[in-house]
Amino acid sequence: MKVEKITPFLWFDGNAEEAAKFYTSVFKKSKIHAFTRYPKSTEKCSGQPAGSVMTVEFDLEGQRFTALNGGPNFKFTEAISFVVRCKNQAELDYYWKKLTSGGGQEVACGWLKDKFGVAWQIVPEEIMEMLSSKDPKKVDRHMAAIMDMVKIDIKKLKAAYAGKKK
Repeated sequence: MKVEKITPFLWFDGNAEEAAKFYTSVFKKSKIHAFTRYPKSTEKCSGQPAGSVMTVEFDLEGQRFTALNGGPNFKFTEAISFVVRCKNQAELDYYWKKLTSGGGQEVACGWLKDKFGVAWQIVPEEIMEMLSSKDPKKVDRHMAAIMDMVKIDIKKLKAAYAGKKK
């Protein structure tokens, strides 16, 4: 098993296994690798029953993650999000629909929160290229278009960048 140097470690309140199964159902190249379980010695300090799932290790599109059933102490915020770069509108629409299903919520500017409260940015592959243009008018039009969107519409975004009305 390849060990990643840096792995996102996500804190859940009792539903880490459910989250890992959900994410691996959304992303095609994914796999659950391993579960660890709370030992008897940690019941008192963790508040988790012995034998219950402690961590789940899984891959999404080649990125390793670890999910922890840590309890209710910490919640997800938009301060950390995961970016999904999409090749086309169909792929963007797929991830948007899947990640907002079951209680997720659309936020703004290509951002959403899934049913577990994890923040995602679902964006076209070329978004950073457009944002880093040397032409400030293109960047301004591009950002103005993004600010008016909840889910990104790639055609409208490209038209705004190019200075065309759509």
